[in-house]
Amino acid sequence: MGKPLVAVFSGAGMSTDSGIPDYRGPQGLWRREPDAEKLVTYAYYMADPEVRRRSWLMRAELAALGARPNAAHLSVAELERGGTPVRVITQNVDGLHQLAGMPARKVFELHGTARSVVCTACHARSDMDDALARVAAGEPDPACPECGGILKAATVMFGQRLDPEVLAQAVAVAKGCQVFIAVGSTLQVQPAASLAGMAAEAGARLIIVNAEETPYDPLAAEIVREPIGTALPALLARIAAEGS
Repeated sequence: MGKPLVAVFSGAGMSTDSGIPDYRGPQGLWRREPDAEKLVTYAYYMADPEVRRRSWLMRAELAALGARPNAAHLSVAELERGGTPVRVITQNVDGLHQLAGMPARKVFELHGTARSVVCTACHARSDMDDALARVAAGEPDPACPECGGILKAATVMFGQRLDPEVLAQAVAVAKGCQVFIAVGSTLQVQPAASLAGMAAEAGARLIIVNAEETPYDPLAAEIVREPIGTALPALLARIAAEGS
């Protein structure tokens, strides 16, 4: 019998130990600054240059944090390197799973990536660092160098659809895995959250690692409320031992 396919579904709580703020948790950005949600809402972003200016400043502040993978990210990459088939489905846009050593082709970024920018008119993609350098040099709302269109982070904003191809790949992983670990996610944002239910329905062992209750707790074979930075490495080490 081969090793089980392990799907790791990561939400914002996965990256808080890396200094990236949670959005929906008890101390989350949306609860502290409800107006901040406008900065990542497509209709507001496209219509209002002031929203775009504030959004670029927010991106610059996040980039200045210099976030690095934490113990949880590293433990996922270590499980994969040890020979266990691992696929990561992430709601995060920080690219920390890849920085930790997960092969990019095994990471499905449901909400895109903040490490690139895309033109909303001609769809040309470029590096986020280049755009932020322009902001730092005095361009509050840098335009596309190719066509002059509005630039935005290559993330899925509120009001935008998920990439159907990425979602389809994530669904296939959820339905095909033997173990589905939902970590650091409130499991409230659809359609992403429904992947946990799909996995359980297909017979996967659902494990939820999250400080707060989630709507999918009743389906879970195991629920872990301990801090992610220590709980996930311990859990993955146990799974590796079970499959060896």
